[in-house]
Amino acid sequence: MKMEKQKAEKERLYRLWEWERSLWTAGYSKVAGLDEAGRGPLAGPVVAASVVLPPEIEIPGLNDSKKLSGNKRSALAEIIKQKALAWGVGVVDQSEIDRINILQASKIAMIEAVRQMGVRPDFLLIDALTVALDIPQQGIVHGDTLSASIAAASIIAKTHRDSLMEMMDVLYPEYGFKDHKGYGTPRHLEALRCYGPCPIHRVTFIHKMNKTRN
Repeated sequence: MKMEKQKAEKERLYRLWEWERSLWTAGYSKVAGLDEAGRGPLAGPVVAASVVLPPEIEIPGLNDSKKLSGNKRSALAEIIKQKALAWGVGVVDQSEIDRINILQASKIAMIEAVRQMGVRPDFLLIDALTVALDIPQQGIVHGDTLSASIAAASIIAKTHRDSLMEMMDVLYPEYGFKDHKGYGTPRHLEALRCYGPCPIHRVTFIHKMNKTRN
């Protein structure tokens, strides 16, 4: 059973490089994966990451960040940062999300993440989106489970955003941001009923939630 699991994991990791492998064969040497974290929460920023990995480097356990425990994500984030050819993070705060909407904010965060790398990639693999950059790109639905680079970006984005929300928990402890990271959990909703929104809440999201309830 253990050997079967190891074989299945090895095959999964091999398949995770298929998109990158085809692009390297086509002559692209710096393929960046992009993903975001924080489109759904009621509070806090949306964070995107861009990562260029060396060809088929071994990162055991690399996967969509949502399929990993917090400890595993944190450990993998450090490995990715050490082994990546380049990586960058973009952050768009709640006021900008309210102003332009979460989809556009996510795209701006991705563009900023690419710029923060300090290296210009020659192709972008993006989880389900395309962005306004003059770089060849491909949006891949469920890309964080189909591309090693996007999976790596999902881990960097998620761990970075989680750390920001843990900092916000110190400023606004009554909301429990450290535990739910701004998502609409029962505890978070109860805190909103008791205290109302704080400065890092997304006003448009709160209004939409209230309209849905009414």
